[in-house]
Amino acid sequence: MALTLVEAAKQGGSVIQRAVVEMFARESDILRTLPFQGIAGNALRYNQEQTLPGIAFRGVNEGYTESVGVLNPRAEPLVICGGDLDVDKFIVSTMGPDVRAAHEQMKVKALAADWTRAFIKGDSSTQPREFDGLQARLVGGQKIANGSSSGGDALSLAKLDALIDAVDAPSHLIMSKAMRRRLTAAARTTTVGGYVTYTQDEFGRRLTQYNDLPILVPYSENGGTEPIAFDEANPGGGSAVGTSIYCVSFGDQRLQGIQNSEMAVTDLGELQTSPVYRTRVEWYAGIAIFHGRAAARLWGITDAAVVA
Repeated sequence: MALTLVEAAKQGGSVIQRAVVEMFARESDILRTLPFQGIAGNALRYNQEQTLPGIAFRGVNEGYTESVGVLNPRAEPLVICGGDLDVDKFIVSTMGPDVRAAHEQMKVKALAADWTRAFIKGDSSTQPREFDGLQARLVGGQKIANGSSSGGDALSLAKLDALIDAVDAPSHLIMSKAMRRRLTAAARTTTVGGYVTYTQDEFGRRLTQYNDLPILVPYSENGGTEPIAFDEANPGGGSAVGTSIYCVSFGDQRLQGIQNSEMAVTDLGELQTSPVYRTRVEWYAGIAIFHGRAAARLWGITDAAVVA
């Protein structure tokens, strides 16, 4: 059974490992929510459900027309994500051990940010060391145009509803903070509307929902870059000033993370070659879409007020 990182951390691991996993979850809505399945080896081979077989009614003395479903074979490799963090002994001696923990937390934030970026924007054709993210994977009927104007179109709530309908058992929406603000502003506008409600996540923070689907906001990369900024190409061409909204179905045999083992957090102590304390964080992980309708993308959204 696939478990989220927070749920898995509760079942074991060292104190430092559980602390780092919790920091990962706090820094990324996606890493907090996405369930992970443990696999053996360095890749997962599976069949992705695409089309169900046909079913019919028959009369007496009639036969059935043979029909089979469509399964697409897939292979998902694991990628290696991690980093080393060195803190000088002088800093620890003069400022106390808490300063090392602060630097470790910064490292974890950076790792969570980069993994989340890859979940959305990863492209193995240009970066062979990372996995393909949702943008590279979603094509055909799972890639829905918000409009056809040059430079993009304002988000249409009708198109957003169509995006949700394109996903089987939808569980979450993924969008930028700016797009979430546009959506909540529309809910306060009587001529537009939009069913927006609020709840709390596992850490007691407010979580916005649209049509009862929690809205996940990717963590901004180290340096402040938004992973789903208004910098994408649009269906109608023109300036690359569009953004996307994703609808996903997280869960077993839907959209999941995969990992060979839990995140490894190792205190390597003082290095022989340098007077520093080193901590290494490493993770063998990736993602897999088991169902052909477990995710969809609405693209070509410009930075403008939402329309009905």
